[in-house]
Amino acid sequence: MAGTWGTLQLGRTTFRETFTVTETGGDVRTLDVDGQESTPPLTRPVLVARHDNVLALDQGGVVAVTWTDKAERNGYYSVKGSSAALREYVNDTVTSAWKASLERLGAVGEIDLQSRLTGVVRSNDFSLTGETWHAPPIGHTTYYTGATSPSTMTRTGADGTMTVYRSIPTGANPRWGCDPTAYLAGRVRINDTIAATGTGFEIEGTSQPLPVTGWTLGNALVNVTPTATAGVLDVQAYTGSAWHSKLWNITVGGSNVAAWDTATILRNDLEQCVLRLTAPRSPGRATLDLVLRRGSRILEGYLQSGSSSTLAVYLRTTETNTSAAASGYVVATGNDADGNRFACGSARSFTAHANGGVSKASTTTLDFWLGVVAGGGSAVSGDAAIDLRNQYIGALAESTYVVRR
Repeated sequence: MAGTWGTLQLGRTTFRETFTVTETGGDVRTLDVDGQESTPPLTRPVLVARHDNVLALDQGGVVAVTWTDKAERNGYYSVKGSSAALREYVNDTVTSAWKASLERLGAVGEIDLQSRLTGVVRSNDFSLTGETWHAPPIGHTTYYTGATSPSTMTRTGADGTMTVYRSIPTGANPRWGCDPTAYLAGRVRINDTIAATGTGFEIEGTSQPLPVTGWTLGNALVNVTPTATAGVLDVQAYTGSAWHSKLWNITVGGSNVAAWDTATILRNDLEQCVLRLTAPRSPGRATLDLVLRRGSRILEGYLQSGSSSTLAVYLRTTETNTSAAASGYVVATGNDADGNRFACGSARSFTAHANGGVSKASTTTLDFWLGVVAGGGSAVSGDAAIDLRNQYIGALAESTYVVRR
């Protein structure tokens, strides 16, 4: 009796596991893998999405690869090249024959993952030094920053409980281990919600189109989606084992921006994703960059308009709030029905919006952050409004590399 096919997890995408992998040894150890996806059993949109994800693999980047039946080959690899052939039989099946050429970097125990944290704290008008923090995958181990160790806190999201390291020593590039089967837990992801039912199909890389009305940006703690109303985003927070939504207006010159007409992926890494939305104006355009980091409770944003105007981001439904605009943030006065409090702010001077939000007159740019004080008045250290503000100011650019132990 024939057994069922196993699976191959290649980066963000799950494929049917095939019988053969071809390997070469020497100074550099390589592995070539290929397979075929078909419809049926897949739907055509899912098959095409897998096909496109192979082609969008980031060449030279670190990717975790795991097999069901060839688990001894599990490890970290660098993508050297990929290809796929899409064949459609009219009124019948569709197939994608794909190939990926990989360079072996090492298995768990052989290598460390190193997060290189670069740059400086965000320029701000409040003389803030911020807080440098970092969140590796949920399943990581042996976190190391040298002679000085950071403090820790935990945040529980839809993927599980994540450790967030706070007050990272200056100049440290943390090293940590992680079994490749756990590498995806807690990642940031962009989903195409039109390509598949349910939560949609996760997109690999940046060289792919994104439906302007059918996407989600999430990190298991924060989830963002467009709404049917022009210029309104649904920003959801995961607390108390459930998702809770708040709607936010994005306005230029006192009016919500027009319906977004494009959505572009600028960065799509497990540790950080950046999505750009563009809306027409008469004349010109408005753009909104949305940034989400692994382990973060806040959505970062950067709103731009071609001409000077009043730019604002604020709650669609008013909540009583306390303005600490002179210190860079606004926070709800009391807990909402979910036991949380909204919080938001900017690195630059702004005016607190009466609904709860940030506003700046006579400008072409507005940076902002939107977050949730999980637990409201009983928030743990690291989740208070002032902590979220400091983490926004202190967040550094992160890239992941492999180093030998």
